[in-house]
Amino acid sequence: MILRAKAPLRISFAGGGTDVSPYPEQEGGCVLNATIGRYAWGSLRTRDDDKIQINSIDLGISACYDKNQLNFNGELDLVKAAIRRLEAHHGGFDIFLHTDAPPGSGLGSSSALVVALVGLIKEFINAPLGDYELAHLAYQIEREDLGIRGGRQDQYACAFGGFNFTEFLGDRVIVNPLRITDGVVNELEHNLLLCYTGSTRRSELIIADQVGRFEAGNADAIEGLHEQKKLANDMKNALMRRNLNEFGELLHCAWMAKKRMSEKISNPIIDELYDAARKHGAVGGKVTGAGGGGYMIFYCQFEQKHRVADILRKVGAVPMEFAFEPRGIQTWRVTPAGATL
Repeated sequence: MILRAKAPLRISFAGGGTDVSPYPEQEGGCVLNATIGRYAWGSLRTRDDDKIQINSIDLGISACYDKNQLNFNGELDLVKAAIRRLEAHHGGFDIFLHTDAPPGSGLGSSSALVVALVGLIKEFINAPLGDYELAHLAYQIEREDLGIRGGRQDQYACAFGGFNFTEFLGDRVIVNPLRITDGVVNELEHNLLLCYTGSTRRSELIIADQVGRFEAGNADAIEGLHEQKKLANDMKNALMRRNLNEFGELLHCAWMAKKRMSEKISNPIIDELYDAARKHGAVGGKVTGAGGGGYMIFYCQFEQKHRVADILRKVGAVPMEFAFEPRGIQTWRVTPAGATL
C-alpha cells in the first residue's frame, strides 16, 4: 500500500500572536489567514517487516528505526511524535517527506508537515478524524509532546485550507471559512507579492520573548496584541466588502502593531526591505510568521507591483508570485506502478 498526502502552507494577514498561550486563554484571540499553492508533501509505503524508515529531504536525513526506538533525541522528532501519538503499530512502513519552503520560513511549513504526517497515518490506521480533530492532534504533537513554542493558527489553516477567520477562545477553536469572490481572489493574487528575505529564523525565540513581555505586563506588547486582534477583524470585514485598498492599508497597520509585540520581530534588513517596498508602490506589508526573517508579504498598487519587485531584487530579496489554495489537507492512494486509486 502506498499513501500520499499534501498540506498547504499559509500566509497570515493579521492576528498572529493572539493564538499563542496565555493570550487566548486570558483575552481571546483571532487570526485572518489563507493557504497558498505551496505544500508539505508526504508518502507512506508499507513494508514486509516492522521497521520504520524515515527520509526527510529538507533535513537531508534518512534513518531506520525499530518501533520501540522512537525516542526524542533532536533527530526527526516531529515524525516520531506523530507516529507515537497516533499509535501506528500495525506493521512497518517507509515515510518520505519534503516541503516547498524551508523550516523557519514563516509560512507554517513545520505545522503543514505535521498535518500531512497526521493525514498519512490517519489513512494508514483508518482513524475516523475530521478536520478539527486532525488539526488538534497536530497541535498536540508540536506544542505538548515536543514542547515547541508557538500558536494554534497554522495547524488549523493547513487542515481546513482557504481563507479563514479563526477564533481562539481558551481551549476552543472556531474556524470560520470566508467566501471570497473570484474577483477578489484574482485581484489579491495579482497585487500581493511574496518575498523571501534571504534568511530563515528560529520562531520559538521570538515567541518566547513576546510571551515573556505579555506575562510581565509590558504595555507595548499588550497593546500590540490587542491591536492585532482588532485588525484581524477589520481586515476580514474589508475583504468581505471587497475594499482591497483598505485591506492593503490595514496590512501596514498590522505590521506596525506586530512590531510592538517584541523587539525581535523586525531587524535592519527587514526594515530596509519594507521601506524600499513602500517607497515604490507597496500599500502595506508584513512578515508572514513570527518575524526575524523568512518571508514577507506586500500588497501593491496594481500598476506598481513590478516596480516593487524590481526594488526588492536590488536590495537582495527574492520576490515571487503565488496563488491561493482553497483546499486543506489532501490524501490519496497509488499503486506501486504509479496509478492513483
